[in-house]
Amino acid sequence: MRVVRPQPLTKAAFAPFGEVLETAGAEELVINAGMATRYNDLARVDVAPDTGRPGIAIFRAKPRSLPLDVTMFERHPLASQAFHPLSGRPWLVVVASDDAGRPGEIHAFLASGDQGVNYARSVWHHPLLALEEMSDFLVVDRAGDDNLEEFRLETPVRVEI
Repeated sequence: MRVVRPQPLTKAAFAPFGEVLETAGAEELVINAGMATRYNDLARVDVAPDTGRPGIAIFRAKPRSLPLDVTMFERHPLASQAFHPLSGRPWLVVVASDDAGRPGEIHAFLASGDQGVNYARSVWHHPLLALEEMSDFLVVDRAGDDNLEEFRLETPVRVEI
């Protein structure tokens, strides 16, 4: 079985798959008479035209333990999909390059409790992977129609630290 070890989630390492959502290094704008700071334009929400529309949701994820055997990937061909933790706990991001319409090379990232990701349209990724405890995530994606493809791997890939 192939083993993948997570690397730290950084903007440069994750760039082929989308954007990292974090305040570090982001443009800061003081607003509300100095009582708040806005971090602008952290990611591009990509919702293809037609019947879809932007949707905001909260996902509550049960924790997974490592090592984890990855057996499937999903992607959303019509829109980006952003996840940001609300519970402040680390979580795991597993993505794959595209290889002629199926998951290719697999990468794993360990995200801190204050980092989110915005998967670009059609990026293969594993469904949400909370670690340690039940965790809530703010999700921005396409709502209003079917925007999901799934792929089952012939041979599982193990993610371990």
